[in-house]
Amino acid sequence: MRANIPETDKKRVVIIGGGFAGLTLARKLASSHHFQVVLIDKNNYHQFQPLFYQVATAGLEPSAISFPLRKVFQRNTDVHVRVTEVTEIESDKNLIQTTLGIVRYDHLVIAIGAETNFFGNQSITKNALSMKSVSEALYLRNRVLQNYEDAIAMEDPEERKAIMSVVVVGGGPTGVEVSGTLADMRKFILPKDYPELNFADMQLYLLEASPRLLNGMSDNACAKARLYLEKLGINVRTGTRVEDYDGKYVSLPGGEKIRANTLVWAAGVIGAKIKGIKEDSLARANRLKTDRYNRVEGYENIYAIGDIAFTTEEKYPNGHPQVAQVAIQQAKLLSKNLEAARLNKAQKQFSYKDLGSMATVGRNLAVVDLPRFKFAGFFAWLVWMFVHLMSIVGVKNRLLIFINWTWNYFSYDQSLRLIIKPKVK
Repeated sequence: MRANIPETDKKRVVIIGGGFAGLTLARKLASSHHFQVVLIDKNNYHQFQPLFYQVATAGLEPSAISFPLRKVFQRNTDVHVRVTEVTEIESDKNLIQTTLGIVRYDHLVIAIGAETNFFGNQSITKNALSMKSVSEALYLRNRVLQNYEDAIAMEDPEERKAIMSVVVVGGGPTGVEVSGTLADMRKFILPKDYPELNFADMQLYLLEASPRLLNGMSDNACAKARLYLEKLGINVRTGTRVEDYDGKYVSLPGGEKIRANTLVWAAGVIGAKIKGIKEDSLARANRLKTDRYNRVEGYENIYAIGDIAFTTEEKYPNGHPQVAQVAIQQAKLLSKNLEAARLNKAQKQFSYKDLGSMATVGRNLAVVDLPRFKFAGFFAWLVWMFVHLMSIVGVKNRLLIFINWTWNYFSYDQSLRLIIKPKVK
């Protein structure tokens, strides 16, 4: 069975993944009008991952940070979107197997991003909550809000404290941002919704295995973030590795346990394997080894960009950071290189230009590292908001997010605290 994609005389570029890397590449190639583009994703929408935590904490609706892929390419007749999953790559035949059927390619680009890495711990995998998709963020929102609904009816004070408390594992931007937002909810929002509960019982923990928060950012950003979080009443513990979690107790080294019914796992990512890719093409955490032209090692016409790609250069001997800017820059260069290859011109090697990094730590608080400037506090928070707002796909989505943020800022009250559950048949 074929996936019903028309044959043309243009070279076909098949892109697996509609994230920052895949979508940027598809848009660039579509604007050139020299390629037929097939964009494959298991969802029919692009997800803005940096704001997943705001969906999880009832600050934004899922639709505000999602954008239909087909809407992006309504005017591009040479772009074909297929909502399906890739099951195997047959590189010797230039074919991929999908749940919709077979798709032929001239150039194949793997941009599938990464998924949550539980480091092989089955108990944590089963009981922890992650945030690598809009649906997972929505599930976390449901879980947190339902906990407080259940806490009202609990008579045992220890059980009530456990169901109200949250442990966040991972001191990167996601962990810091989730923790800060939960602290803001504890202070400004939840006491109004649940006056029967004593929110002094809601304990928040942020646990990080390495010696510091926000690895990859400056020492100043790390110190400021920790100071802000501790002022918000969060128990920040670095150099603390989580050994296990059974749904009720977080096990730490030395036999120490933390009682909490909710654990948010933001401690690492791993690449998803696709059948057909050689094992010797895989680097650490299942990332795909690529050269400076983003070609996967061992293949001539298969490329990898974004979080799944492992490319080294002098400044980054251990690979590039798995952030949006790397994905976008790789996609832009690959589009130019594919065009250059079409014209038999020289291609350029990829070199990452670090534009800076940032993380928000709660209301009016953020840390920003730019190449020449490093700052924190309220102005950093405004810069963070502006950068993320302008990065959202779609004018309508930007407007919706701006309205939500403005309302939340002046009212101290999000209006999206809905427990939305799928119907169970």
